Amino acid sequence: MEDVAKSWFLYLIECANGAYYAGITNRLEQRYAAHAAGKGARYTRANPPVRLLGARAFPDRATASQAEWAIKRLPRDAKLAWLLRDEAATE
Repeated sequence: MEDVAKSWFLYLIECANGAYYAGITNRLEQRYAAHAAGKGARYTRANPPVRLLGARAFPDRATASQAEWAIKRLPRDAKLAWLLRDEAATE
């Protein structure tokens, strides 16, 4: 089993305007707390997060960045489906 403490995460947040925000971090709880406190990305400062939709662990930053690039290219509905499909595959 991979060491989750050393993982990088791709996360998906639903914002108050209904949009999804995707990002990467190696400290998921702290990063979401920063977004919620208005100290995260510029986008989430203007469009506060409503909830964390989910996250997926990756072994390193490069892999997480590639996944972030891929999910940001998807239409809104496909983003959540992509995340849920990957979570279901690991269960």
